Amino acid sequence: MPLARLGVARGPLLCAFAVIAASTADAQQAGSSDGAVPVAPAPKNASLPVFDVPSTGVQFHTGDTWTQGEQTFRLYAVQSCIRGTTFTNAAGIKRDCGEASIAYFAALIKDANPRCTALAQSGSVTFAVCAAHIGAQTVDLGTILITQGFAFAATDPNGRPVNFQYAVAEGDAQKNKRGLWSSPDLPYPSAILRNAYQKAH
Repeated sequence: MPLARLGVARGPLLCAFAVIAASTADAQQAGSSDGAVPVAPAPKNASLPVFDVPSTGVQFHTGDTWTQGEQTFRLYAVQSCIRGTTFTNAAGIKRDCGEASIAYFAALIKDANPRCTALAQSGSVTFAVCAAHIGAQTVDLGTILITQGFAFAATDPNGRPVNFQYAVAEGDAQKNKRGLWSSPDLPYPSAILRNAYQKAH
């Protein structure tokens, strides 16, 4: 679904870099020292291959999970908005939050032609981190999604972020009301999932 129909602006991908750089600087002040763009750390058993995501022939399940060929992948430490939950856009219209996440993710994949590194297998899903290569810039795909407010930092059942640098990027997006954070009734997925887990246990 086009982003315009969801009531959110896509904007040029290159405009995201200044925002991402500022978020990266915050993360570095909070504990990162290598000066690199944040990329989720690989689990110790990571030994899976590097692969490209094509601009066509990809099936998007959520704003963080997709299938290419016969393999399903998910961005490590990233949580998209949940399909079936709704937010109010700038025009005051209710839209599906999960569909907004998917629309931005799909547009980003098409524009950025990312290269990913598979980290680990969980059932039929392979977790991966991906880098978008745009000109001379290399930017972590999860960082773009989170910094622009169309995805969130995944958390464990206790609410702790899986990746601290993603949490810093999320806080910056929330503070500046980017993307879905501009909605007055954002159905924050981490809280929804945590509440469901607590009810089940």
